[in-house]
Amino acid sequence: MKGYIKGQFRKSIFSTDNGYIIGIFKVLETDLEDVSIYINRTITFTGYFHELNEIDKYKFFGSLVEHPKYGEQFQVDSYERCIPDNKDSMVEFLSSDLFTGIGEAKAKKIVSSLGKDTFNVIINNPSNLVLIPTITEKNAKVLHDKLIEYESSYETIIYLSKLGFSTKDSMIIYNKYKANTLEVIDNNIYILIDDIYEMTFKKIDMIAIKSNIDKDNPNRVKASIIYIMNELSNTYGHSYFYKEEIYSYIYRVLGINISEDLYNKCLENLEIDLKIIRKDDKYYLFNMYEAEKIISERFTLLSHEKDNKCDDIDDRILILENNFNITYNELQKVAIKKSFMKQFLIITGGPGTGKTTIIKAILELYKNINNYSNRDMIEKVALLAPTGRAAKRMSEATTHPASTIHRFLKWNKENDTFQINEYNKSKVEFVLIDEASMIDSYLFSNLLKGLSIHTKIIIVGDYDQLPSVSPGQVLSDLINSNMLEVVQLKELYRQGLDSNILTLAYDIHNDSLSKDIFNVSDDLTFIECSSNEVIDNIEDIATTYKDLSYRDFQILAPMYKTLNGIDNINNRLQNIFNEKNKNKKELLVGDVIYREGDKVIQLNNMPDLNVYNGDIGIIEKISTKPKEIHINFDGNIVKYTPSNFNKFRLAYAISIHKSQGSEFDIVVIPLVTNFKKMLFKKLIYTGVTRSKKKLYLIGEYNALQLAVKNTNNDTRRTTLKDFLINGIK
Repeated sequence: MKGYIKGQFRKSIFSTDNGYIIGIFKVLETDLEDVSIYINRTITFTGYFHELNEIDKYKFFGSLVEHPKYGEQFQVDSYERCIPDNKDSMVEFLSSDLFTGIGEAKAKKIVSSLGKDTFNVIINNPSNLVLIPTITEKNAKVLHDKLIEYESSYETIIYLSKLGFSTKDSMIIYNKYKANTLEVIDNNIYILIDDIYEMTFKKIDMIAIKSNIDKDNPNRVKASIIYIMNELSNTYGHSYFYKEEIYSYIYRVLGINISEDLYNKCLENLEIDLKIIRKDDKYYLFNMYEAEKIISERFTLLSHEKDNKCDDIDDRILILENNFNITYNELQKVAIKKSFMKQFLIITGGPGTGKTTIIKAILELYKNINNYSNRDMIEKVALLAPTGRAAKRMSEATTHPASTIHRFLKWNKENDTFQINEYNKSKVEFVLIDEASMIDSYLFSNLLKGLSIHTKIIIVGDYDQLPSVSPGQVLSDLINSNMLEVVQLKELYRQGLDSNILTLAYDIHNDSLSKDIFNVSDDLTFIECSSNEVIDNIEDIATTYKDLSYRDFQILAPMYKTLNGIDNINNRLQNIFNEKNKNKKELLVGDVIYREGDKVIQLNNMPDLNVYNGDIGIIEKISTKPKEIHINFDGNIVKYTPSNFNKFRLAYAISIHKSQGSEFDIVVIPLVTNFKKMLFKKLIYTGVTRSKKKLYLIGEYNALQLAVKNTNNDTRRTTLKDFLINGIK
């Protein structure tokens, strides 16, 4: 319920440059029953503010919320300063640190002389102040100028609100530009998109159009070009675009056709401003060009460094084999040796080729040769992965701490920046990255910025898996350049050589699909049926495994919508895996019923709560008053309130994209031609290779054939490979 609290600001606990504050507030008055217990006490508040002081009284408008980690807080949507209206409060205000040179004695004289009109006189007739004994012209100027500044900030924020900005956005904008806010808005409102992370093209453009900006205003056109390139890049994964390609989207975004002359002029200006880079007929967003440049330069540099030497490395590998009770094949030995010799190395291989085994050996060899203790290894070596699940698997397999790349770089989700960067580099000397196929160009370049140029880097991944969700195809470009040291593991280990799951994966890789592989052993089953029968078959299989651990059984689907999509499968399977029960509390969120015991998946990174995109957990507790959902992620209990109920969803079925970095004993994949736009080779290969022991494919065989033949979605336009081969011109 929305309402207000009135009182005084006490102190700030946490604040950011954009005006976000967590602080303590003494409540003197409220219209909210559930907050009334705080009257004459303090409460924690959060929100965006221009500035707060301990002299004024404030009225905060918002609601009481339960933070999943910090408990009850008053979440402020907007606020107003209560102007001092009695003699004592006016004296206290004028003698505060806000007005230098005005002590309590002078403040009392001013208020005694001017009474209730004190502030009006100071603003409108400051010369009258010098008629008061001991008040100098300098005092009058300080009082007038500071009060004008103090009042104008609120007027500016009100003006921004009238334009259509939310209170939060208004505070962020004012805290960025201060006294220059109105000038910035009037000159080019679209500059907010570049300067403030929270501002999007759609948000700014809507406000600009309402303010009657010309639809062909050059600033609007330039902003639309950057918006189009970003959208296309995120949709298709490309690094660059062609002039005509970008132009074809202008009408859809601006709602008007613009002349080619105006378009060309805007492109030229964007080049001059270094917003875009043009190389021949290719147009790059500046940040994307820089990202590919940084990656190519760093790995070229590392690949030319002298090899490290260890005369008894073969003997040391033999000791590893004895200690781990394992025999490495020749390629594995090559990978282990080169991992020490080279400053940069790529290790690639399909499922079952022993990549995890190699990682464990590499770490142990590095530790032994350098005579490092466990503590030394933690300080000097970083194991990284793109997802929380992949990081956890690395840590479990190696007993060495592993982290997501975002967490290692100390990602700030408020402004999408990293605390570990080119100005504050990590001190680790060796970085080993797993599941590298999932890393996009932007993230990889940011990682390299945060590492010393001498940091040793080894990346491990499956070349044939899906590329990153975000732009680029770093792993495949690095390998395809043939300019870098690569060890490709080929010999199969996991599940044994007779695993039909692995055979299917390699058949998909080699475009040699055959029906003969299915239904000949227990590990690989194809249930051929019509699209309308798929979900019934999924229910039958799910019923068979309903008592299995939620970690071991997983349905993976290519799409969310349609009859056989993720949403409908989750709806149908909920009552199989987590039957409705009067002892289990439920909560309706949108059109989805969540129930205690439900399996759910995290959709976003929440590093402050140690939960990441793709993590799977179980709803442990639901509360209806207040509304709360507690989710257990492998022992990490995270409490959600309505403001972040959109951060998770049911996970009896999840997307193949979300499954990357994870493995499950039993996997079920529905395949129907209705999924056509999402059926492509790398997607199916990735889904198949998530299964460790048993795989069910259900649906239409020709849908699988379509997917294996479709490599169109694998094609991304990038120049990282070209940069590595030909250098950067």
